[in-house]
Amino acid sequence: MTPAQAAREAARIVGSQTDLAKRLTVSAPTVSQWCSGDRPIPPPRALQIEALTKGQVKRGDLCPSFPWSEMVA
Repeated sequence: MTPAQAAREAARIVGSQTDLAKRLTVSAPTVSQWCSGDRPIPPPRALQIEALTKGQVKRGDLCPSFPWSEMVA
């Protein structure tokens, strides 16, 4: 799954891209850019999206270049 596909799936789970934007307190165009692949998803947002989707969308799918395995919990 690409980051854009993961973002679209997260939007579907929460209701829509607009709903995802509201819940993350970001602009709808930002979420649209994530969903189209035009803009990368920042690691902190990936964590929030994973939490919002109750783990159905994984941070590693949203932001695969971030070294998640090196993060200290």
